[in-house]
Amino acid sequence: MNTEITRLREKRRSDRAELDALLDDVHVGHFAIVRDGTPVVFPTAVVRDGDRVLTHGSTGSPWLRALAAGASTSLAVTAMDGIVIARSAFESSIHYRSAVLFGSCYQLAGAEKLRAMDLITDALIPGRVAELRPHTDKEIAATQVLALPIETWSLKVSDGWPEDPPEDVAGDAWAGVVPIAPRYGYPRPAPDLRDGIAVPASVAALR
Repeated sequence: MNTEITRLREKRRSDRAELDALLDDVHVGHFAIVRDGTPVVFPTAVVRDGDRVLTHGSTGSPWLRALAAGASTSLAVTAMDGIVIARSAFESSIHYRSAVLFGSCYQLAGAEKLRAMDLITDALIPGRVAELRPHTDKEIAATQVLALPIETWSLKVSDGWPEDPPEDVAGDAWAGVVPIAPRYGYPRPAPDLRDGIAVPASVAALR
């Protein structure tokens, strides 16, 4: 698999630690497969577990079943970190970190599957597993957990300043970068939540 970046090569990064940081920051990825001769993309939750990326979903999902059967895939994960405001629309852009991983997934089972299910939950809401009842046998049977090894990948990072030409720099337009920082809002209780049930520590800690 050729992962060479052919345009804006200066944005290519080869440091595995930078890739891991992106995968730890962003928990929405897009898996691509070819199904019935047509390329299709599926957004889903993803969590890094050491040298692999985990995803899970219904055992009835056709695309997950295709991945479980060993279909070749690519996984794209992107973080938008800022807006680059140049002195012209042409030079304006965004700060981003974007990776594509290539390979085939494999299915987890038994104790490894249960551990992965808990890891995914705690990656999204740290400490939540300890507050919840155990998975039921029915829930475990209905859930498919897959892992994609982190072996072949490409990482591109844009984090520079506006690259305005000298004639625009000499003008009066403002230029710079506005960082983007995601944040959590206030917890909204479910309409059927019984009175007297407080917001759990894991949820309160998100803020």
